[in-house]
Amino acid sequence: MSDNYRALTRTYRPTSFDDIVSQKHVSNTLKNAIKQNRLAHAYMFCGPRGVGKTTMARVLARTVNEIDQQVDGESLNQTLNVVEIDAASNNSVDDIRDLRERVRIPPQNGRYKIYIIDEVHMLSKSAFNALLKTLEEPPDHVIFIFATTEPHKVLPTILSRVQRFDFKRISVDQIVERLDQVARDQGINIDEESLHVIAKKADGALRDALGLMDQAIAFCGDDIKHDELLRALNVVSTERMFEFMNAVEQRDASQGLELIHDLLQEGYDIQEYLVGLTEHLRNLYVAKSSENMYLVEASPDTKKRYKASAEAFSEDDLMRMLHIVSEAQYKIKEAQQPKIQFEITLLKLIHMERSQNLNKLLSELDQLKKKLSNQPELTSSNGQEPSAASSENTKPKTEQRSQGKSAQPETASTNGQSTGPSSGIDTSSDPEDEQVDQTAAEKNVQSSPQKDSQTTSTAKQPPKKPTAATNDEQNLSDVNVDSEPTSLEQEEEQEIVPADQQEKNHVAESEDNAFNNLFGKSSLGPPSEQQESSDASSSSQTATLEETSEPSKTKRAPKDVTLDEIQEIWDKYLDDLRHHVPQMLYFQMQRVDPTKLKNGELLLRCNDDFAKKIVDENKRRLGKLLEDHIGAFLSLNCFVKKDDSNPEETMSPYERFKKLQERDPTIKKLVELFGAELDYNLNQ
Repeated sequence: MSDNYRALTRTYRPTSFDDIVSQKHVSNTLKNAIKQNRLAHAYMFCGPRGVGKTTMARVLARTVNEIDQQVDGESLNQTLNVVEIDAASNNSVDDIRDLRERVRIPPQNGRYKIYIIDEVHMLSKSAFNALLKTLEEPPDHVIFIFATTEPHKVLPTILSRVQRFDFKRISVDQIVERLDQVARDQGINIDEESLHVIAKKADGALRDALGLMDQAIAFCGDDIKHDELLRALNVVSTERMFEFMNAVEQRDASQGLELIHDLLQEGYDIQEYLVGLTEHLRNLYVAKSSENMYLVEASPDTKKRYKASAEAFSEDDLMRMLHIVSEAQYKIKEAQQPKIQFEITLLKLIHMERSQNLNKLLSELDQLKKKLSNQPELTSSNGQEPSAASSENTKPKTEQRSQGKSAQPETASTNGQSTGPSSGIDTSSDPEDEQVDQTAAEKNVQSSPQKDSQTTSTAKQPPKKPTAATNDEQNLSDVNVDSEPTSLEQEEEQEIVPADQQEKNHVAESEDNAFNNLFGKSSLGPPSEQQESSDASSSSQTATLEETSEPSKTKRAPKDVTLDEIQEIWDKYLDDLRHHVPQMLYFQMQRVDPTKLKNGELLLRCNDDFAKKIVDENKRRLGKLLEDHIGAFLSLNCFVKKDDSNPEETMSPYERFKKLQERDPTIKKLVELFGAELDYNLNQ
């Protein structure tokens, strides 16, 4: 026996069904078939790499032919009853023809002759077709076992002639258990965290895990430390992931950039780090949203850290982070500067707004909305009646004022208007009356500009002596009007408003009206004002439309329209186009003539392709405008017919420019010097 070292993947290859890890559904089926003597003539083992497909085929061959356990699995091919074929190098029709000839030979010292064809999807289509007949009706002593990682590439006619078994990926815990057993057999000291690193790196393939274990032993010796293992396998540690997520939690961009720099200096691959970060965020999400921590493939201590770290983030934040990182994996593949893209991605995670702040803002908005909805509705000063409570409060005061007015002597106001009994009101005795009077004064100041102008002109009139009739009329008006009494102080405030100030107020009010017409009234305003503004705007728009648009004629059928009628209104139609279509289309329509009308289709003659193209692009719009004049919608169709009597008008702009160069040598010289060529393509 050779003294050369044998790799762990070959040393620990299973030799029985019980040794195969995580494929009980296949091994139990095959054992029952052997026990019941119900073996099929063809099997296909499908699954990812390193999960035991070829090993299962060898174990089946060993068990069926009762080969001794001392015979190595790799030596089975040297026996006469087990033949292993690599389909990648034997994929031609000639190889299959040779196989068909050998199938006829019976086994030498066993029950069956077993053909194991590995990577069977590599066979050509012709080779598959050549194998069909033999595969469907093989000799009784032949069993075919196919193994492939890509069953979708195998012809359906082949799949229908075999029994298919799908192998599963091996879980991390099962790989860790197997590696721990191998380490004890080899006398290797390794901690559980390192075993999980190897198992996760293997990605469900036990063969890959044994190979990584062999590599770690070669690098670290018999005592494998976690830090040394990470350097040997070039794997980003879980500790680095937790450090970065701590920087994200603290919003520390400096720490995040420093971590990125250290990772790149140590030679870690950006894509591999993003893959690890995606898995880390996924584990945090599982720890946050679920109590089933068995979904996290990690050691018990690491699972506790995931649980503690997930408390700092919400589920929405973790989902958004997962989305950002997964998108970055695709962007970095095509980025010209992967490092910059990598830093931008991680800075997005650090500066991302947390959902807690957004939820707080939304809750504050909801509270503000509730406060606004609980407030009483605002009422306008001139459009609605006051509420019942305000009416009851103001009614006694009004009656008191009316009684006081009747008791006071009649006096004349200083501005020439007879105030009557209102001059006798004692405004200093009642503070509530002052407040009401002040409110009324403010309302009078904010009245319309027309009322202000009338008040100003009235104030400038010479004083007149009050008469008895006038006083009686005002007494009656004071008794009837009980909502907004006018006092001397209010009239004085109206008198002292200068004319220039009134003009400024009028301009400001006009600007407010223009703003409201542009953006609409505020939604917080009184309903009456909103209704009045909407009615006013709708009426103004209706008036504008009535002024600008002509009344359309009665609807008619297209067959009732004649060509003579169209020619009569054509000039008017062209004048109407000036106000409704772009100038380019209007100019081209001036060079178009109606020539024929048939079955609702109006044929228009134009001089060049450019005019035809513009008319064809806008023919529906032109037909709608023509319908306003004739009362029927016609389909417009334009054709080109040049006018030989005036060739200048039928030229395209490019031809005119060429003609201009021939006439004027100066223009031709400018074109040659500066390249001022007119590039005009009618096909664009």
